[in-house]
Amino acid sequence: MQWRGLAYHAPMDRFKEIEAFVQVMEHGSLAAAALHAGITPVMMGRRIEALEKRLGTRLIHRSTRRLVLTEQGASFLDECRVLLAQWAAAEATVSAQRHSASGHLVVSAPAAFGRLHVAPHAAAFLQAHPAVKLSFNLTDRVVDLVRDGYDLGLRIGGVVDPNFVAIKLATNQRVVCGTPAYFRQHGQPQTLDDLQHHNCLAFNLQGGQQRGWYFQQDGKPVSVRVEGNLDCNDGELLHRWVSDGLGLGWRSTWEIQAQLQRGELVTVLDAYALPAYDILAVYPQQRHLPAKVRFFIQHLKQVYAQPGYWLG
Repeated sequence: MQWRGLAYHAPMDRFKEIEAFVQVMEHGSLAAAALHAGITPVMMGRRIEALEKRLGTRLIHRSTRRLVLTEQGASFLDECRVLLAQWAAAEATVSAQRHSASGHLVVSAPAAFGRLHVAPHAAAFLQAHPAVKLSFNLTDRVVDLVRDGYDLGLRIGGVVDPNFVAIKLATNQRVVCGTPAYFRQHGQPQTLDDLQHHNCLAFNLQGGQQRGWYFQQDGKPVSVRVEGNLDCNDGELLHRWVSDGLGLGWRSTWEIQAQLQRGELVTVLDAYALPAYDILAVYPQQRHLPAKVRFFIQHLKQVYAQPGYWLG
């Protein structure tokens, strides 16, 4: 290949020529250097010749017995050794970064989920990666990860922007539930219409759930307006009221799975429940994912995959 009338040398060709020059002088002969590099002495000699031709000067005086550096060769050898050492150090740094995390990791997560299933696992992560500083913002508001400076966001369902990468951490489902005592007193709803006869504890306008509870009927999504004598904008408070037997709730399985297992809560209207959806780790698309983000995602996936974790 020609470029402006001069022979073109790819960066890798130049690197191999410089590497060959250093290897030959360190091993004392073309044959020894070639054996170390796993190539033929002829190929090693051609690399030295190509380097000298490109530089326009002789670097080595060759004889049948020994190799002697020219004055230019001696000066150039020192520079080449520094260059190769810097190259090796750069590669070692990148390789180390793939296996160790460092820096400030800023994470956004839904408030209740973050308190129960994210923040409690921070200590173990920091113990494994002591060079990381970890910051959480627990909010039920959907934040702009890029604009607000987050490295990672945890989302429960919803549509993910195509400019972001979404990694599945676990699955979740929304179910209607109540205590056995509540159902003994008020009976169990059998159809969606029956919900109008029950005390349904839901988010108010400030909680952003005024459209009601969502279900699937005849293969189509439907929403049901519900009413009760208590409402609020805090999911943990709603969960507490349901657990106290004050009414029905539309809760996530990540929140109540252990109570369902122990029989403290019972689900109803399961035939109308929406399909399960994913709990996601979301981050902006980027060429090189920082190790701190990659390792934190792996950490959560391993925790959530532990047998019985969601029943704990």
